[in-house]
Order: sequence, then structure tokens, then C-alpha cells
Amino acid sequence: MHEGYAIIAGTNRLGSKTLRVANQYQQLLAGLNIKAPVISLENLDVSSRNPEYEAVEKEVLLPAKKVIFIAPEYNGSIPGVLKTMLDISDYKKVWWGKKALLVGISTGRSGNVRGMDHLTSILNVMKVVVHPNKLPISIVDKLMQTDETIDDPHTISVIQQQLKEFVSF
Repeated sequence: MHEGYAIIAGTNRLGSKTLRVANQYQQLLAGLNIKAPVISLENLDVSSRNPEYEAVEKEVLLPAKKVIFIAPEYNGSIPGVLKTMLDISDYKKVWWGKKALLVGISTGRSGNVRGMDHLTSILNVMKVVVHPNKLPISIVDKLMQTDETIDDPHTISVIQQQLKEFVSF
């Protein structure tokens, strides 16, 4: 079993599709025999380095060597709460030398391409190596079915290819 993975659902908006996509990535990784906890920002207070955040940092972020960011589009970029989480982290300990995979989601047609570029720039400053296969998932609301997972065969195939590349990255 591979160790050292984490998935961040990068919004605090309740009921968003971001957490559902993060959970689907977790399930697809499990199919590759990789355990990856999901960090949801829905109920995580990242306004300061409080005990709850520090526990997540210690238990999930510090041991992770590879992190998957599921970043919804907010105003042409990433959610402020995701940037705040990065800002309050002990970035030299938590981020330096790690690898990241970026997934942008939106209900529009760009799949948060601009937001992934912004997030790449931020992560590069924090000495995180970003995998070049950044996946924009557009019209996520139309791709999700009644069980609230993406079941579009083409999209699933592209996600699986992205994950296989990231595992060997």
C-alpha cells in the first residue's frame, strides 16, 4: 500500500460539489491500493493556528508526501479559505519538497484553469512541485449523477490517467 497521500477539498461552502469530487478521487485511489484522507474545509476553522487546524496539520499534512487539491472556481481563482489555510500553515515544514496534483472544478466551461494557475504559482513559492497534468473539470454539476459522483466515462478515464501519472510522479 502506498502511504503519504492527502486530498484537500478546497472550499468551506456547505454542500458543494468539491467534497463529492474529493471523495470520488479518494475512492479511485483506493482502487489503486492507496489510502488518502480527505481534508474538508467545510467545518475546519482556518482563521488562525488553532488546536483543530494544528491537529490536521500534524496528523495529515505533515506526513503527506503528495497532496491532491480539488479547487473550485471562485471569482476566477481559488477560494479564499484555501489560500488562508496555506497562509497559516507552517509552510517550511508542511509544504517544502512535496508534490501536488491540481484539479479545478466549475459549473462553467473553464474548469477553473485560471485558479489552477494561481494555485500553481502559490505552491511553487512554497517549494511544492506541481504535476503538469492539471485537470479542469467543467460543467461539474451536469457530470454528477443522482448518486452525486461523476460517471461520465470520458471524464473518469481522464481522472484515472491523471492519478496513474501522479502515483509515478
